[in-house]
Amino acid sequence: MLRSGRIAYTNDLPIYAAFDEGVLRYPGLLRADVPAALNRRLLAGELDLSPISAFTYAANAERLVLMPDLCIGSRDMAWSVICVSRRPLALLDGAVIAVTAESASGLNLLRLLLERRYRVRASFEVSDDPFAAAREGRPALLIGDRAIDAQLFFPAEAVHDLGLLWHEWTGLDMVYALWAARREVFTAQPGALAAAMRMLKEARAWGMTHIARVIELAQATHPRPTGVYEAYYRTLNFEFDQRARAGFLRYCEELRAVGILASLPAVEPEVFVVGC
Repeated sequence: MLRSGRIAYTNDLPIYAAFDEGVLRYPGLLRADVPAALNRRLLAGELDLSPISAFTYAANAERLVLMPDLCIGSRDMAWSVICVSRRPLALLDGAVIAVTAESASGLNLLRLLLERRYRVRASFEVSDDPFAAAREGRPALLIGDRAIDAQLFFPAEAVHDLGLLWHEWTGLDMVYALWAARREVFTAQPGALAAAMRMLKEARAWGMTHIARVIELAQATHPRPTGVYEAYYRTLNFEFDQRARAGFLRYCEELRAVGILASLPAVEPEVFVVGC
């Protein structure tokens, strides 16, 4: 039975709510955790299949196989990947930015925007509570539900949506999470992986057509003002289509340009061959 991860934020509910509701049954074990922990657990062999940060896949593509159809990304605004700063990002040269340890894609996206778009360099300090750092007036990177909280707490001019800034700069989508399997699992259990991905696609379809119920589940987990989740889920993209792949490729190209990646990973999912 596949050991599978899921992201412990409300951003995954449009995909996983069908399992939570008992509408569909996932063909494996599901273990929820923050993105950084899912990254570590997949690479350590503790998981077989998982959504992981787009950056982690790109940096470990030789060990992983990119799964088709699914991602967590944004066409423009992201809502849940932000930098809180009283100063514009272009004025953060030399700044120390508090960052969460939960995200690899968001941290590297912020670095790319600073270095490639704005031509400034900052340093990053991992913090157990970057939200508190932002409240103290320090620049901070927030992701997931804490980033949504920040949008409701800080003045709009201090909240810099990294997905929107990326889209303004490149005209492309941004991809934050991808589904990947360990390469040895793909070789040994292609049928199980194919079945899991088919069920995840069915679950996504259910979530998209029952978004009102998804929002109820999100509210039960993290209550927020009316309309917040409606707007949030409209901004997210869960389909790893050509637009998403183009944005992911550009992200990888920029990572290589600043020396973070030595080579470009495959951005086209591998094809399942079952029953040979």
